[in-house]
Amino acid sequence: MKKLPLTDADTVLFTKLVKKINFFASMNMALLEKILNRIEYRLYGGGEKVCRQGEPGDAFFVVAEGKLKVSVREAFLFSRTLATLGTGDCFGEMSLLERKDRNATVACDEGSKIFVLTADHFSQVLTENPSFAQEIKRLAKERQVELDKNKK
Repeated sequence: MKKLPLTDADTVLFTKLVKKINFFASMNMALLEKILNRIEYRLYGGGEKVCRQGEPGDAFFVVAEGKLKVSVREAFLFSRTLATLGTGDCFGEMSLLERKDRNATVACDEGSKIFVLTADHFSQVLTENPSFAQEIKRLAKERQVELDKNKK
């Protein structure tokens, strides 16, 4: 993994991508700017793991470019692919609030550029914006219900 500088074009791309995500769609521009000040931009190589099943959830990711595979380990040597992610897809949003262990591994099928928001940075934004914090908690509950349904 290599950290990349965040250009103006990258900032515009991040803004476009997150406006399509329920978690961030209700943000006004001032709040989004506070988050932009805390975003990291990373380049991962093909085959590199972004996060591993069982590790603490400590960040949210938005795919800017590339192709990634989401898989779960079901037995000692066996894993099952759950999804393929590409530009505009996101993962790890529940980590921003709950910091539970990751329930899947996400690995790059090819070189990928990914925006990263750590849970610590997100917590700072929530502390500064209590009304937004309430909205995020509501969205997180909805998302958890959706995830629980998919497990059945």
